[in-house]
Amino acid sequence: MAFSIGKSSISPFGQGIRDALPFVLVIIPFGVVFGVVATEAGLNVFEALTFSVVVIAGAAQFTALQLMVDNTPTVIVLISALAVNLRMAMYSAALTPHIGMAPLWQRALIAYFTIDQSFACADVAYQKHRDWGLDQKLRYFAGVIVPICPLWYLATVIGAWAGESIPDSWALDFAVPITFLAIVAPALRSLPHMAAALISVVLALTFAFLPYNLGLLIAAIAAMLVGARLELILNRRAGAAA
Repeated sequence: MAFSIGKSSISPFGQGIRDALPFVLVIIPFGVVFGVVATEAGLNVFEALTFSVVVIAGAAQFTALQLMVDNTPTVIVLISALAVNLRMAMYSAALTPHIGMAPLWQRALIAYFTIDQSFACADVAYQKHRDWGLDQKLRYFAGVIVPICPLWYLATVIGAWAGESIPDSWALDFAVPITFLAIVAPALRSLPHMAAALISVVLALTFAFLPYNLGLLIAAIAAMLVGARLELILNRRAGAAA
């Protein structure tokens, strides 16, 4: 899925909305699936919605919910969910040079709404529009979350309310892999990114036999360490060459 970010007469806010629209096609079924799974796990509609509002991270929500269903110890549930969301720390580090000078209350909102889709769009847009000031970057970020986050909440409610009445033939679970493919593919622009992706796949498959999805935890941590280390090595080499 390509991001259509380029020179345009529309405002940064309008560009943000436009660039986020393709994700709507998968955010809705993704949220519905979570709502359905949440009710099947014993949560009511309000609890499912609260889960989505508080965590607002689909991958971590699915991971935590599955572990809860399997009666996994609470400590493992929390560690696994945090491990899945460690990528948010890297997202924050990448966004800080662009919007780190915003007032505290704005940074708090940005931190809450920093999700895979908002980061993917913002990262590409900020690199493309290096002439944008802080205000324009903030407006773009706000534009991206407008069509995505409210729909995530709404879709969760729809899924939780509908529950098992949604037929399996709809195959809504297709949204989960498509969403992450749409996010990951444009991000594979450098050797560290590709190395991290490869390591995560190999280790996740290698340690799939471990209980409580601990293989995913190992793969995530190892991939981030490899990617960060390789990035550091390449930066040092670039600095030495300069």
